[in-house]
Amino acid sequence: MVLPDPSARNRAPKNATSAERIVGNQEEVNMNNSVLLGALTVVGLAAGTSHAATLDDVKARGALNCGVNTGLVGFAAPDANGVWDGFDIGLCRAVAAAIFGDPNAVNFIPTTGQTRFTALASGEVDVLIRNSTWTYSRDTDLKFDWVGVNYYDGQGFLAPAALGVSSAKELDGATVCIQTGTTTELNLADFFRVNNITYEPVPVATDAEAQQQYLAGACDVFTTDASGLAATRATFEKPEEHILLPEIISKEPLGPLVRHGDNAWGDIIRWTYNALLSAEELGITSANVAEMAAAPTNNPEINRILGTEGEMGAMMGLEPNWAVNAIAAGGNYGELFEKNIGENTPIGLARGLNALWTQGGLQYSPPFR
Repeated sequence: MVLPDPSARNRAPKNATSAERIVGNQEEVNMNNSVLLGALTVVGLAAGTSHAATLDDVKARGALNCGVNTGLVGFAAPDANGVWDGFDIGLCRAVAAAIFGDPNAVNFIPTTGQTRFTALASGEVDVLIRNSTWTYSRDTDLKFDWVGVNYYDGQGFLAPAALGVSSAKELDGATVCIQTGTTTELNLADFFRVNNITYEPVPVATDAEAQQQYLAGACDVFTTDASGLAATRATFEKPEEHILLPEIISKEPLGPLVRHGDNAWGDIIRWTYNALLSAEELGITSANVAEMAAAPTNNPEINRILGTEGEMGAMMGLEPNWAVNAIAAGGNYGELFEKNIGENTPIGLARGLNALWTQGGLQYSPPFR
């Protein structure tokens, strides 16, 4: 179906040809992309010249500064008492526990799609653990290192059931709420161009603003990572009145990142994450980790991870029980997933690609040896 032409600004005249409308939308996207790339270049230069955060810096401060989302239920959001919780928050706490033995030795620094990379490049945060896609330009031009993929995702669309559409290809002429400074802007333009349909972007800065605008009817649909859409819908008073359209239009490997040149620090983030993955595979949980660490087992890899065999901790400047503390903080990868965003939560996400490799998924840790 073709949606009624909205009265939003900067649209081509109603009598414009399809080609003229496509060109108009694409020119606006190109202009936005030029501004975005210019900003990325400035941030990249800053990253190349900034002093890389180190383990000594974090220890001297007494707390990890973890860059997170401003508020995405299930992934990173404060409760009514201001206590942060969520899937990404769990990884922040695991890193703090690995370093300090205390999962609460962490400052959560909220960042938007536009401010997150500047915060990391400038040293305001030590690590960014919030839904950020690993891309070529961010890795090379911005000089950031992704240390893993903690959630394999893809961009989707959320629409009111009353809109009467069953496919994103039916969204010709739609207004679309979209966060600025994100890969979703570029993916959206590509999708509509390939399908020879047009749209009117409604820029938003945060998930909260997107939700507000969407529910107020300022846009017909909201697009972002499918996991984020599920999290947003879970907060609605009547979530059943909104549908996730079937199209997934991109690859969005989300994961924690650090600055280039911060290799030793990156190792700590990477192997803390890998410890949570391996723990799930090896049956180490928050409930049994202390008991399993009390004495060596007959599995040498479990022993190496838990510090009862070898010198894994010392290799990164950490205590032998660093992984024990990380796992005890909130559980292994599977525990964090199920508690915060799994099928039995309001978010309701299946493991899918994020299942362990032994269960047909992509989650896979290199060996601890």
